[in-house]
Amino acid sequence: MKLNILIADDDNHIRELLRFYLNKEGYVVFEADNGELAATILENNSVHLAIIDVMMPLKDGWELCEEIRRYYDIPIILLTAKGEQKDKAKGFISGTDDYMVKPFDPAELLYRIKALLRRYQVVSADLITLNRIVINRRSYEITVNGELIELPLKEFELLAQLASHPGQLFTREQLLRQVWGADYNGDSRTIDVHIKRIRDRFIHVSDNFVITTVRGIGYKLEVRSN
Repeated sequence: MKLNILIADDDNHIRELLRFYLNKEGYVVFEADNGELAATILENNSVHLAIIDVMMPLKDGWELCEEIRRYYDIPIILLTAKGEQKDKAKGFISGTDDYMVKPFDPAELLYRIKALLRRYQVVSADLITLNRIVINRRSYEITVNGELIELPLKEFELLAQLASHPGQLFTREQLLRQVWGADYNGDSRTIDVHIKRIRDRFIHVSDNFVITTVRGIGYKLEVRSN
């Protein structure tokens, strides 16, 4: 699984520089030149880390940072020319995990990205582990305490999508696009039906995770502690 990084910055040269270094490291890059477009990208794609400038049109970096922290569980780096202590304080209050001031060293930024991804336990692998549950995205197999659990394809893909980002809230529309595809014309209630089936299948075999309904929005998977 390749890791996706969002760059939100209205400076084309900065985006081009970041894209060059991130692509060299094997990351998939999404770009936005304003905060509203960045928010749309987050809604429609699985993003593993966001690099955000503060001064952007339509929605500034502070607002975007607060929005990400409210709806997603991904690391954030504020990369901005605003280097005063009060600006840094505002950034961390808004929810950023790290703060770098322009001009910056791309190599140092890469180190910080890798450190944050490790901290958030985002791994580029085909195996997803939820305590005693192992989801193998390559073989389409799920084991609980070593015993195989069989799921229909769409239930498997839906569970794997949620489990890849524990704690992240997905809207029904996001899940439809990511699991059924952009061309799917069915009703979003399809998600509700499949979520119910997944819950029913695991209720008697494992309590390692819970899929939480966020009324009027969608679902998120939360890992329970042992």
